[in-house]
Amino acid sequence: MLQIPVQDLRRVAATLASVRGERVVDLVMRSDLRQLKVELEDGRLLVVGFELDDGGRQYHLTVDVVAPLDDLSRQLDVGLDRSG
Repeated sequence: MLQIPVQDLRRVAATLASVRGERVVDLVMRSDLRQLKVELEDGRLLVVGFELDDGGRQYHLTVDVVAPLDDLSRQLDVGLDRSG
């Protein structure tokens, strides 16, 4: 039986609550079943996965929400030309 620390479960629950009501556009599961990526309609990605220890046992559950860049035009353009 897989035992997941309560702190990991709380972190997953809080993250899922933050995306509640969002429309899911796409789901991708890694072939080794260690990671699930959920693409939301607003462009964010919800990534849930777990890390293995050296013995191949699950030891850490991870969850993250990745937001897309709002506006690429706000990037700082720095010239590296030193001739001048």
